Amino acid sequence: MLARTCSLTSGVTSALRLLRSDQVVVSGHVTRRCLCTQTDGEIRIVEILKEKFPLASSLKVVDISGGCGAMYEIHIESSEFKGKRTIQQHQLVNQALKEEIQGMHGLRIFTDVPKQ
Repeated sequence: MLARTCSLTSGVTSALRLLRSDQVVVSGHVTRRCLCTQTDGEIRIVEILKEKFPLASSLKVVDISGGCGAMYEIHIESSEFKGKRTIQQHQLVNQALKEEIQGMHGLRIFTDVPKQ
């Protein structure tokens, strides 16, 4: 039973790594999603966030719903977050995307202040 549990745990871990990468499973085959091509939703969100956070030193938006626009992951690093708690940083991002969020199923936000 222990060997089966380890095997199951290792399989789940591998699946989670796959989900976090740029790889997509299609009909049992692992393929790579070309991250150089952004979806319309990703482009729209990037434009909004660039306008709202012009001092952002790093910004990455990824549609993690497979391209349908239901869920996004946002990584943004900006000096505009300096002195704010994480919850306040996330509130700023949520406020900037207020209209877009209404049509989403979920949103993952990762914020940070640039290291000097």
